[in-house]
Amino acid sequence: MDAKPKTVVLLSGGLDSTTTLAIAKSQGYEVYALSFRYGQRHRVELEAAQRIAEHFKAAKHMVVDIDLRLFGGSALTDDIAVPKGRSHEEMGGNIPVTYVPARNTIFLSFALAWAETLGAQDIFIGVNALDYSGYPDCRLEYIEAYERMANLATKAGVEGQQKLKIHTPLIKMTKAQIIKKGLELGADYSLTHSCYDPSESGEACGQCDSCQLRLKGFKEAGIEDPIKYRNKTSEKP
Repeated sequence: MDAKPKTVVLLSGGLDSTTTLAIAKSQGYEVYALSFRYGQRHRVELEAAQRIAEHFKAAKHMVVDIDLRLFGGSALTDDIAVPKGRSHEEMGGNIPVTYVPARNTIFLSFALAWAETLGAQDIFIGVNALDYSGYPDCRLEYIEAYERMANLATKAGVEGQQKLKIHTPLIKMTKAQIIKKGLELGADYSLTHSCYDPSESGEACGQCDSCQLRLKGFKEAGIEDPIKYRNKTSEKP
């Protein structure tokens, strides 16, 4: 029996990365989940990531420590208020202060290093260009550019031992479509965490961009969100 191909899946503990991991698993990959303790204020997400990795029986779940608080510049890593109660039009405007400078580039670089040592040709990342907060490193053109760079930058790529492919299965899906897909594949969204500003006990705020986009997705999917919220903000038009 042939061994399953290995893949590194970036796992934040949120809805999108959980669905991405479920998709990778359904496609027959042996999953190596990669999460980061990067100084984020919502560190409860790492507990969620651990639960999800265990739920899907990942071959290994690695948590890497890097401290992006040293640079700041984001409401997730610095003393900057997390925006609350924004309309979906506002979310689609300027790049929000919850954007962490170069985060996906940093995360993908670690994933690339691990993939090369594993002999894996595939990386999965749950970026999405529809129901998202306007982050520049969630666009398809960014992923395609990174993939080209990655194949120039590794020993395995230069020697022709492996050609890296970065998979973005959610890139053109709405949140509702993502939720439905994940449920088809056995995702348990009660294990996930999406909030940018959770309580000390881990309850979601219900008002930040991430919470609103998540609630909108569940509403459009016609499914009750199974996680706890301190205060659910009704979705603005």
